[in-house]
Amino acid sequence: MKLATYNVNGVNGRLPVLLRWLEASRPDVVCLQELKAPEDKFPEAAINDAGYEAIWHGQKSWNGVAILSRVGKPVETRRGLPGDPDDVHSRYIEAAVNGILVGGLYLPNGNPRPGPKFDYKLRWFDRLIDHAAELLASSMPVVLAGDFNVMPTEHDVYKPERWLDDALFAPEVRAAYFRLLDQGWTDSLRTMHPGETIYTFWDYFRNAYGRDAGLRIDHLLLSPSLADRLVGAQVDRDVRGWVKTSDHAPVWIELADAPSRC
Repeated sequence: MKLATYNVNGVNGRLPVLLRWLEASRPDVVCLQELKAPEDKFPEAAINDAGYEAIWHGQKSWNGVAILSRVGKPVETRRGLPGDPDDVHSRYIEAAVNGILVGGLYLPNGNPRPGPKFDYKLRWFDRLIDHAAELLASSMPVVLAGDFNVMPTEHDVYKPERWLDDALFAPEVRAAYFRLLDQGWTDSLRTMHPGETIYTFWDYFRNAYGRDAGLRIDHLLLSPSLADRLVGAQVDRDVRGWVKTSDHAPVWIELADAPSRC
């Protein structure tokens, strides 16, 4: 089973890129972020024509998350994280798909730091950690996939010394990420590429993609039963070089039907 995450940076404006990638890569399940489209403007017909069923949580001009599947319709179990009824941002959606619980997320950017946006990011991360603990306690096979807006280590960012004041590399944010992992989650991409420089995002400015001045901020975290089935993980880096593409590249993992390692 192939699961992917992709921050499309505008699902309608970059729909040709998304459809081209879906046809080329054929992931079974995809979590999308930054739809930047209200509920009624999600391109459901085009997604269906590509062979996928979808659920989505839209928002005009900002945010927005979706789960696509070609292995059975996603059965929605949650939209929005618990813990703050006043939070109206479209940043989390969850569904059962083909025997796996999939949580698709778009964690806040948090800049500028310090400030209210950074405080909101930390609160959102805390809510995610609380919800993730409940998911693990259920013993269900779970994947948390999306744009986490955090570079966990210096190995995940080009020239880390330039990012010391940024909310994506803040000590508090990186510590929150590892608090999440310490619950028992597996960072699938780093597990499969432990010593490799591998990025998922390249800014549009200063020829970042051409210079490979990137960041690793898109992650797929696996619960223990799924971690035992992990056999592959990769970034479709070339998609970032396509015309009118997102500043993120798709990231995918492959799961065996049964545990593959002890």
